[in-house]
Amino acid sequence: MIGFLRGVLVAKQPPSLLLDVRGVGYEVDAPMSTFYKLPEVGGEVMLYTHLAVREDAHSLFGFISEAERTLFRTLIKVNGVGAKLALGVLSGLSVEEFHRCVDNQDAARLVRLPGVGKKTAERLLIELRDRMPTLATVELPGAGRLPAPVASPVDDALSALVALGFKPQEAAGLVRKLDVEGKRSEEIIRLALQSAAR
Repeated sequence: MIGFLRGVLVAKQPPSLLLDVRGVGYEVDAPMSTFYKLPEVGGEVMLYTHLAVREDAHSLFGFISEAERTLFRTLIKVNGVGAKLALGVLSGLSVEEFHRCVDNQDAARLVRLPGVGKKTAERLLIELRDRMPTLATVELPGAGRLPAPVASPVDDALSALVALGFKPQEAAGLVRKLDVEGKRSEEIIRLALQSAAR
């Protein structure tokens, strides 16, 4: 319903911030990973958003990157994981670190996060092992304070491999084994496909 907001940051007090979008103040909850990248109060910012509608409340959550929002949405689909816990996970781990935890089935790292017990960590690892979203996501122009970075050849290659039918973890595993230094995305894709065919 609300895909993103661009406006002036009026106040920030973790986990909440107030964004003035053309005279309308939006209260948004965000993880610390987003707070670290916010401008000073009075600066302009763009946030990807997720609207959660419940009987007793409408809550808006904001993220500095689409990858963060995608992971948040993936986390809250796991049985027993609510928005508060999902924000806690994103506050304690970057998207890349969380993906590595799932890839390596590292429950010990997850248990160190506030609110994540052993059972919850194990449930996250089991349920997300085969359905983690790809890290390579397309950012809207103006995300955060800076224009979205140009995707690296590795990111392009990972996106292409996933589009070709590889699971994100499989694609990452194939690329990890390659010497990608100085190579274009097309070369990385070709080498990854050759490696997969062996």
